[in-house]
Amino acid sequence: MIGEKKKKSPWRALAGAAIVLSIAGIAGQNVLASLNATAFNTVAQNTNAGTLKLDLANSGNGFGQSITNLAPGDVVNRYVTLTNSGTLDGIGLSLKTSQSGTATLISDGVGGSSNQALKLTVTSCSVAWDTSTGTCSGTQSSEITATTLGSLASAINLTSSSLNAGANRYLQMKLQLPNQNETTVNGTLPANTVQGGSIDITYTFDLAQRVAATTNS
Repeated sequence: MIGEKKKKSPWRALAGAAIVLSIAGIAGQNVLASLNATAFNTVAQNTNAGTLKLDLANSGNGFGQSITNLAPGDVVNRYVTLTNSGTLDGIGLSLKTSQSGTATLISDGVGGSSNQALKLTVTSCSVAWDTSTGTCSGTQSSEITATTLGSLASAINLTSSSLNAGANRYLQMKLQLPNQNETTVNGTLPANTVQGGSIDITYTFDLAQRVAATTNS
């Protein structure tokens, strides 16, 4: 009949859809078949962390020998060796002490008296000390000047505060009871006396790691 529209064949629609799916499938295959490349080191890179170790050893008597029967003005030297046995360089080497016992041997002027407490001086030598004579055959350096034991409750840095890996620090630890006047009356010791006193001292050395670094190569 004239003017009547022809109906589209359903097969024609199906064929068009099949063509679209076929093209999509080809495109998908192209993506899956795209080129790739990869690279890696054939020898594994070894990475390890360093260590920081501080060893304390007696030289001669060192801290292993008690100090007895001190009189005002007496000086006793003990010798110790510090070693950085780790693989990292160290900085900020410091010393603090903790002590318990007779207060007059720890702090000056206890209870309003004029007592003078024990004082510690630390000196280093570039080589091992001769502990029998107290002499240094190398370069001698002042590390901590005479300081009352009670003032060492907070850590004090040594003057030579760097200690490289594998290095030693040879120290003379000089303990002195300063000169002072006391009078014992009829066998009775004065109040707040240094006489007959006793303390136990622990020396603690601390070492920090070197400053962290960025390395380019």
